[in-house]
Amino acid sequence: MEELKVYQSSVFETEKGNICLASKGGEEFIIAPEGLGFEGRTENGKVIAPANNENAVALRSVLPFTAPAKVLTRDRSFGFGDRLGLAGNGHILSLGKSDVAPVLAQQSMRELNLTRRAYTDVLSAATYAVFRIGYTKGYGADGDHLKTAEDIKAALDLGFTMITLDASEHIHSEPGTKQDPELEARYLGRAFENGEGYLTYTPEELGRIAYVYGEAIDFAADIWHRFFLGKNTADFEMSIDETSEPTDPKAHFFCACELMRRGVLPATVAPRFCGDFQKGIDYIGDTAQFERELVAHAAIARRFGYKLSIHSGSDKFSVFPAIGRHLDRWHVKTAGTSWLEAMAVVAENDPDLFRRCWALALKAFPEALAYYHITSDPTTLAPIETLTDAELPALFADPTARQLIHITYGQLLNSPELRPGLFGLWNEKPEAYAARLVSHMGRHLSLLGVEAN
Repeated sequence: MEELKVYQSSVFETEKGNICLASKGGEEFIIAPEGLGFEGRTENGKVIAPANNENAVALRSVLPFTAPAKVLTRDRSFGFGDRLGLAGNGHILSLGKSDVAPVLAQQSMRELNLTRRAYTDVLSAATYAVFRIGYTKGYGADGDHLKTAEDIKAALDLGFTMITLDASEHIHSEPGTKQDPELEARYLGRAFENGEGYLTYTPEELGRIAYVYGEAIDFAADIWHRFFLGKNTADFEMSIDETSEPTDPKAHFFCACELMRRGVLPATVAPRFCGDFQKGIDYIGDTAQFERELVAHAAIARRFGYKLSIHSGSDKFSVFPAIGRHLDRWHVKTAGTSWLEAMAVVAENDPDLFRRCWALALKAFPEALAYYHITSDPTTLAPIETLTDAELPALFADPTARQLIHITYGQLLNSPELRPGLFGLWNEKPEAYAARLVSHMGRHLSLLGVEAN
């Protein structure tokens, strides 16, 4: 017992006695009274249970605040993607005393496959993070960008409290039109109040919009009626941002009308905004145009009673102030930026390991491009051999270098030569990682207008 280091912020009282989380030799353990459902060894009347997935299930029952909850109904929510399962401390601490609702368990199937994790791992990491920190304000768990009923069911069965439906495979980007007399009767020759004025549709506009989004709306309605109708356990986000062109306000309004007509009540909708929201770097585009179109999309969201969701929100510092000004209610998603902060810790503390990661990233970059849309060309970067060890952390201020590391995480994490050293370093430097996250994610929140203190 004396060898275990107790996290004092994790000490909570139960009907059978106190429970806490402790660490020893890089591993964590739940220390709990007997009879609470934890599996481990018994010592001096206490159960010493490893902090694994099975005991996380019991923990969520014993301490309900460690279980995810629906949080999108709160005005401001923020998705913290954690590809490593190590970022929870920094994510929670970056919130300060703000009222922002965190989504601490957020992972897409693509990320799960590339990191070789499972949704049980993602949920457990968030469970132990809130327990460790003693965070009792509630957090969400997002089955992010799910495309199939099977994946949605699996996430919901585990207790995920938010599903982001990725309807990209049902959205048509190629030229086409759809003629539907019922749609024409509903939309043509009418003016629709959109929250800040009126919208009208020409036959050509309606036919094109119906062709692009009609199948996606059918898909969303089917998912809603199968998994959400009559239930109150999870929030539903409709993602229509995975398109080749920005979402026109008329298209957004059409989708909202048709979803509501079918009884679908999304908590959030994610349109594709103008400009380029590439991974891990700032917004590319006309910020004034973005602000104008944001106002139009915000008016539609208010009219229909849901929040706007901003995807690929990592590091979009130049547009955060506009989002904070014009949206009283918002959801912003980040993911890979926390992974980049982890790799910056490597650059600062083990230059040799980082150089080996860099070499593999350059080699793996063409393969990684199959999964992500970016425009950076790493061949334009100076050879890493020309940089001193002290100059390596500065690479994370370079957009091209950031994107190189950002999209090659799967190859780096699955390298037998690199993985042990990476996780060994991160487990030795949790305070350094948390401090970087507090600073970096805190900058995101501050520019969105969030006061952390």
